[in-house]
Amino acid sequence: MSANPKLKDELTDQLCKAVLLLKDTEECYQFFEDICTISEIKALAQRLEVARMLRDGHTYDDIVDRTGASTATISRVKRCLNYGADGYKSILERLDERKKK
Repeated sequence: MSANPKLKDELTDQLCKAVLLLKDTEECYQFFEDICTISEIKALAQRLEVARMLRDGHTYDDIVDRTGASTATISRVKRCLNYGADGYKSILERLDERKKK
């Protein structure tokens, strides 16, 4: 599936290319600390964990307890898992593969 045309433009391409150039976790922390607020970084991390937990069959109550995410956020992530661009699915599979090594 290709990128959403509403999202795709020259500046967003530049951002994606920049992320792909990050070499390790420390560089990611440095880059995201400069480009995002702490709240934005925490929100992104929370959504990824919500996606993982939904994929693994956890209930909304479990997810709220573990992540502190609102039910609206959980619903939004669930909609992306079911009808989105498969970004969560792809990255969660890669994280699982890496964890197994």
